[in-house]
Amino acid sequence: MAYQILRDLCTACGDCQQACPNQSISPWKGVYRIDAATCTECDGEGEPGMPQCLDACMEEDCIVPA
Repeated sequence: MAYQILRDLCTACGDCQQACPNQSISPWKGVYRIDAATCTECDGEGEPGMPQCLDACMEEDCIVPA
């Protein structure tokens, strides 16, 4: 399952995009979005079970399971 960024909470800081090892996060309509086709939830990257975008995002509950 991929993650999604909630538009209403995204501040468009770009921290999540820089943290994504799969380049699955890109700007979209003034905020950011996660491409579900390429998001692996950072499987095999960093701390197991912890997507790196979640760690990078400063907004509470901005990035959630899709």
